[in-house]
Amino acid sequence: MDDLLFLAHRIPYPPNKGDKLRSFNLLKQLSRYYRVHLGAFIDDEDDWRHVEAVRALCGETYFAKLTPRTARLRSLPALLSRRPLSLPYYRDAGMRRWVGQVLRHKPLKRVLVFSGAMAQYVDSRRGAALRRVMDFVDVDSDKWLQYAATQTWPMNWIYRREARCLLPYERRIASRFDASVFVSESEAALFRSLAPESAARVWGIHNGVDTAYFDPALESPAPYPLHDKPIVFTGAMDYWANVDAVTWFAKEVLPAVRARDEDARFYIVGARPSEAVLALKRLPGVAVVGAVEDIRPYIAHAALAVAPLRIARGVQNKVLEAMAMAKTVVASPQALDGIVCELGREVLLAQDAPGFAAAVVALLQSGADAQLQNAARARVLADYSWETNLRKFERLLEGAPPDEAAQDDTARRAASAAHAG
Repeated sequence: MDDLLFLAHRIPYPPNKGDKLRSFNLLKQLSRYYRVHLGAFIDDEDDWRHVEAVRALCGETYFAKLTPRTARLRSLPALLSRRPLSLPYYRDAGMRRWVGQVLRHKPLKRVLVFSGAMAQYVDSRRGAALRRVMDFVDVDSDKWLQYAATQTWPMNWIYRREARCLLPYERRIASRFDASVFVSESEAALFRSLAPESAARVWGIHNGVDTAYFDPALESPAPYPLHDKPIVFTGAMDYWANVDAVTWFAKEVLPAVRARDEDARFYIVGARPSEAVLALKRLPGVAVVGAVEDIRPYIAHAALAVAPLRIARGVQNKVLEAMAMAKTVVASPQALDGIVCELGREVLLAQDAPGFAAAVVALLQSGADAQLQNAARARVLADYSWETNLRKFERLLEGAPPDEAAQDDTARRAASAAHAG
């Protein structure tokens, strides 16, 4: 069994948010074929209790404590330079020493880096001797640009600066690594347009869904009151884009829905609800559930699921999980970015507040559309298998394109990149 170095900006367990779902499934998949040496940060005190579960999948491990407040202070000097704040945020002397020791003493040929800031640990002469695959997941520089558009000074300036400073770093890493991966083809296409010199080595590899776990056939008790018509949103509720989404829906959409159907109730389900989310409980028809042991009953017994994100990067797992549960999803264009689906047949699109309200009211009045729900689950079964999608990483680590179709496409990308240059 060959050795593999895997670096992640956050411990890949428990798989309770988007990035950890991807990194955990990657770790689980790769540990079948490689002896994985894992270095990761831990930014949540509760996650330390999961260290042994992660070590069981690995060879050598190193976990560095990351305190967000301290990390932000460590980043401040970068404001006086052209460096992105993300790099000092994830800079740690212990992590650097451990990576150096692993590179010196293990028979490594390959490294997989999860999240751009972690590339700083193998962006060296010794690291260059390895086959390096970078899973950016999202185009973070563009994400910061989106965030800037929604903020006031000084945060809008800081976010625009981060976008401006981070893109050259992303481009440099992509030019030095053997392959760069993003969570969807649309995300990969965006990065190719921003970094045409690396276009031939940029790939989109979808997330997956555990369809045996998210199975509508599994029975569970209803978590909602009998006469409620539950509209559910699921996600980590300290994540800014999710906070913005539920706040907008509760204030701009739900009143119009309840004017037509007073039994409609909006349930916000997810860990670590922020103060802004908790404040929504004061609005009529809003329930903030918080963390739950099992999200599936809340999806299964809802009248429908909504994904009203106005800012989104990559693939929204909340949408795929609801589709896997054969639940009707009403989503914004941003929430569907990167998801392969047939609009109107597998998922419903709403462009604005009136569109969301109209779609939700229609579903509450007409009841479930079994044909749409079955088609939604069929789509997930066909295109979002973790094992099928993540096997593509193994091919990249072994020096091959992720699939045969991609191999046919490599020459076209190389020619296109040369023309762009």
